[in-house]
Amino acid sequence: MSQDDPDRDDDDIELVSKTRMKREAETLQSLGEALIPLDRKHLETLDLPDKLFDALLEAKRLKAHGAIARQKQYIGKLMRQVDPAPIQALLDTLAGVSDRHTAWLHQLERLREALIADPKRLEGFVAEHPGVDIQRLRQLIRSAQKERADAAVGKQVPPKAFRELFQLLKDHIAEPPLSSQDSI
Repeated sequence: MSQDDPDRDDDDIELVSKTRMKREAETLQSLGEALIPLDRKHLETLDLPDKLFDALLEAKRLKAHGAIARQKQYIGKLMRQVDPAPIQALLDTLAGVSDRHTAWLHQLERLREALIADPKRLEGFVAEHPGVDIQRLRQLIRSAQKERADAAVGKQVPPKAFRELFQLLKDHIAEPPLSSQDSI
């Protein structure tokens, strides 16, 4: 379309103020800075561009205040070229504010309680998750029931099996994938 075209729609052009652009850049830099303390494993799940990934690793290595400040500025610049939604979703999940992540943890807790209260639920769980170690699962359920009974009579017993049962369930029930919808 040429400038002289009468069908050209000027409403499609969105003007952005310098203040808004600066605020967005600062937001992206803050998001990038939040990635610095994450371990390499979490950073690798984000599929970041190589330059940004390397800049984050370099920021972890630096000790001098000025160098760290310059590196954060560089990270902010590189952040302008990536989609911030998956990054924010990961940070929300790690911070425990993700709705899906929280719902998944609550689902695991309810299942653990159901297995402890009603051993018949074990058959349904084993049918849904055939790879589970049934003997270990039964042992943890019995131990958790015993821990609960001991606590009811006043014994101070750490809930070791109760926690291990949760971890076993966590290993067999996959966490829902990260989504940008969580932070809305």
